[in-house]
Amino acid sequence: MLSKRQNLMETIKGGNPDRFVNQYEYLDIILEAPLRTRPKPGEIITNEWGITYSWPKDQLGPFPLHDDEHRVLKDVTKWKEIVTFPSVDFSDERWEAAINHANAVDRNDKFVTVFFASGTFEMTHNLMGMEDAMMMLYEEPECMHELIEALTDYEIRYAEQIIKRIKPDALFHHDDWGGQISSFLSPEMFREFYLEPYKKAYKFWKDNGVEIIVHHSDSYAANLVPQMIEMGIDIWQGVMTTNNTPELIKQYGSQISFMGEIDSGPLDHPEWDANEIAKHVEKACAGCGKHFFIPCLTQGLNLSSFPGVYDAATEAINAMSKKMF
Repeated sequence: MLSKRQNLMETIKGGNPDRFVNQYEYLDIILEAPLRTRPKPGEIITNEWGITYSWPKDQLGPFPLHDDEHRVLKDVTKWKEIVTFPSVDFSDERWEAAINHANAVDRNDKFVTVFFASGTFEMTHNLMGMEDAMMMLYEEPECMHELIEALTDYEIRYAEQIIKRIKPDALFHHDDWGGQISSFLSPEMFREFYLEPYKKAYKFWKDNGVEIIVHHSDSYAANLVPQMIEMGIDIWQGVMTTNNTPELIKQYGSQISFMGEIDSGPLDHPEWDANEIAKHVEKACAGCGKHFFIPCLTQGLNLSSFPGVYDAATEAINAMSKKMF
């Protein structure tokens, strides 16, 4: 039986996997690594960037407040004066739990994985709101290029620290690039502003020991896949059924793999049903096949919003492995 790490590599290289890669099983994500403060359910907090996040108790996650009182960046032409980049220098004590976790991982079985969020696109709209972040690409492109470059350089400074401390094998990077049926930006606009910065950041990670880059965008982004390949993404996690994943695998499978096809939206809710989850898993596995595909809930971590959903999906994927391998 192949290790989780070996089975992943056989899957994404078109080799001889002996089962489906089951969701996040191949990644050991070091969530203890210091990065930024996040709210808990029911909290409103202002983090190190000055961004105020609210997480109402009846919602599935937090989002920034962008009214006039809370929006950090109201004039992108003044970003250099307004945006304060947090330090990436943390004490040995802050790093201790992450280092201990990384040292405890069997690297022959799993990838020691860095978690990085929010990505460059998300950071622009976290700072100024979605409407301004989109409009400023047209109205103030020079300033947006500068801000995006500065955010990229910040990520690289953080990467230097975490690479030195835990020597990760993989990167799990968050940046949502679309809604359910379209990308937020056209491929042409995305290429103009985000391709080169991401190539720069992902090259740095890979030049310093990261073997696998997993990019999370639980969205439609099929029209951005060629650029994902160009920027060095190995696995797109969060690929929704609206992307026509089987067709993407046929067209791009030798260059990038697809992790998802089990949409969290219709399955991860308070009245979830194991039989319904199993039906979605069977359709995903049968439709996408054994290579260049990892069946997974589109959720952006190895968890679910409602207890039991992730485990039910795991069980259903194991059942499909027995059926198809």
